[in-house]
Amino acid sequence: MTAAPDQPAPARSPSARTALTRDALAPLARAAAGGHRTLAAADRLRGGSRKGVYRLHFDDGTTAVAYVWSAGEDYWDAGPSDLRDPFSPGTGLDLFTAAHDRLAAVGVRTPRLLHADGTHTHLPADAAVVEDLPGGSLEELLARDPRAAPEVMERTAALLETLHGCVGPRFGKVALVDDGGSSHGGPCEQRVAEGALRSIAEIAVRDPRAAAARWAFEQAVHTLAAEVRPRARHTLVHGELGPDHVLVTPDGHPALIDIEGLLYCDVEQEHVFLQLRFGRHYEALRVPGLDEARLRLYRLSLHLGLVAGPLRLLDGDFPRPEGMRAIAESNLVRALHLVGR
Repeated sequence: MTAAPDQPAPARSPSARTALTRDALAPLARAAAGGHRTLAAADRLRGGSRKGVYRLHFDDGTTAVAYVWSAGEDYWDAGPSDLRDPFSPGTGLDLFTAAHDRLAAVGVRTPRLLHADGTHTHLPADAAVVEDLPGGSLEELLARDPRAAPEVMERTAALLETLHGCVGPRFGKVALVDDGGSSHGGPCEQRVAEGALRSIAEIAVRDPRAAAARWAFEQAVHTLAAEVRPRARHTLVHGELGPDHVLVTPDGHPALIDIEGLLYCDVEQEHVFLQLRFGRHYEALRVPGLDEARLRLYRLSLHLGLVAGPLRLLDGDFPRPEGMRAIAESNLVRALHLVGR
C-alpha cells in the first residue's frame, strides 16, 4: 500500500547489514523478561525488510520475539514514516504501539506487547518485545495441512469482520487519526491514483514492456479514478494482509503481525491485497457489497506498486533478490493484462 517515491533509494553496501548478537540483545531481553530469565540465544528471522525480527531464547526454554527499527535493519532505506501521509512506509515503534493498542481495543488478536523502548536505553534503536506464538504462520499451515484450511480461514474471516467493522473519523494512519490528527492530500481513491501514476513513471524507465504500455497504464488509471464516487466511511484495515502476516495460535486462532501499516481507509484496498495473496483461499474471506469501481482502480494500482517497490528494493542489498524479481515480474504481467497488453 506504500506509494512509490519519486526517486529510488541509494544502494547500500552489503557489509553494512549485520544481525544483532545475543549480547547486543541481552539488555532488551532482560528488560522484557525480568531478572529471573537469561537470554541464551537470539536468531534473526527471515521476512523482515523494514525492521529486524529476532526470536529470543531464554535459559528456561521460553521464547519471545524482538522487533528492532533502525537504519541498519531497513532494506528500503526509507527513513522515518510521515504520519500525515497515509501511504508512507509503515515503520517505527510509534506506529506499532498505536496499532497494537487499537487492535487490542477492538478485540483483534495480535502478539501481546511485553516491552517497548523508544528511549534507546537498551539498544541504539527503537525496539519492542512481544510474545512468541509458536504455531507458525497461516501461510505455512495452508501449505502443510490443507485439511485445516476451512476452520482456520473461517476464524480469519471472523477476525476480518471485527477489524473491518471498526470505522474512524478520517482517512489516515491509526497513530495520527486516533490522536486527533488529519492526513494531508485528498481522499483514499485520489491518493491511490497518484501513487499508481508514480509507480508507472518509475517502472517505465526500468522495463521496456512498461515503457511501451505507459500511455495505456496512465489512461487506465485516470479512467478508473473518474469512475469512483466519493465516500465518507473510513474502515480499519491492516494494509498488507497476506497469510504470511497471520500467525496461528496453538489453539488454532489467527493473530495479526506486521501491523505498523494499520490505517483507516477504503476496505476495498484491503480486499484487492487479500485476493492477490490468499489466492484460492480468498473465497472464505470474500464479502458482499464492495465497490467494484474502487476494486478496479485499487487492483491496478496494487499490481503497479508491486512492480515498482520490488525493483526499487533490488537497487540496494536485499539478501533474497530472486523472490523480489519474481514478485515484480508476476505483477507486471497482471498489470499488462488489466490494460489489454
